Amino acid sequence: MSERPRFHLAFPVTDLPATERFFVDLFGCRIGRTDERWIDFDFYGHQLTAHLVEVSAHPASTNPVDGDAIPASHFGLILPWAEWHALRDHLQERGAVFLLEPKIRFAGEVGEQATMFLRDPSGNAIELKSFRDDASVFAR
Repeated sequence: MSERPRFHLAFPVTDLPATERFFVDLFGCRIGRTDERWIDFDFYGHQLTAHLVEVSAHPASTNPVDGDAIPASHFGLILPWAEWHALRDHLQERGAVFLLEPKIRFAGEVGEQATMFLRDPSGNAIELKSFRDDASVFAR
């Protein structure tokens, strides 16, 4: 394979216009195809498709991880270290509300990483993370 494949993720939302504003305003996503019940977003070169569902059909379970209640269902990006910090600053300047405030986990250890979580307007959890050493993404 000559290029890294693009990732596609379809996820449930309960408010399409609010979801559109969230991904366009906070992340600068370009909008692809749309319909009255879904929107495609260009999320750092990956295709996210937001599908409109009823509120009662939306999951919201959590799992304890390092003392935090982490949404069991979440998606996100692994960014280069400097880009993660620039995005953190951008999100803070835009007044983003964090589910889990930006922080460094495993400082000085294998797998040291920066992480932050936020929710889109429908409650979907998004994790944005970075590894100080990108080679440790899958390290044990």
